[in-house]
Amino acid sequence: MTARARPRSRKPRRGLTLEGARRLALALPGAVEGPCYGTPGYRVRGKLFARLHEDGETVVVGVDREVREGLLRANPRAFSVTAHYEPYDWMLVRLSAVTSDELGDMLRQAWERRAPKKLRLERER
Repeated sequence: MTARARPRSRKPRRGLTLEGARRLALALPGAVEGPCYGTPGYRVRGKLFARLHEDGETVVVGVDREVREGLLRANPRAFSVTAHYEPYDWMLVRLSAVTSDELGDMLRQAWERRAPKKLRLERER
């Protein structure tokens, strides 16, 4: 009688590089990279939806405040808000604590909040 190997549950791998975050942002339609407060920022039709934070380890992402509060409660290791960002619809995302799927979803939502309707409709096709 041989022992059967148990299938391993695959946990998503956490931890992104700056280059990985950059690729995710620039994969969105119409997204361009340009300077923003001395770091790379990502815009769609001139509207900022994300940028690299000065610490080099986090990304600042535009987010709905209700979503932000839920994320902060669910995973304070990955998500935070400094006093500077508290009054705004932005949050910090620690690259070492999120998966590419998580950051990709956040960037898509941030992009959708900033992209013009015509560009959003083109993406849906």
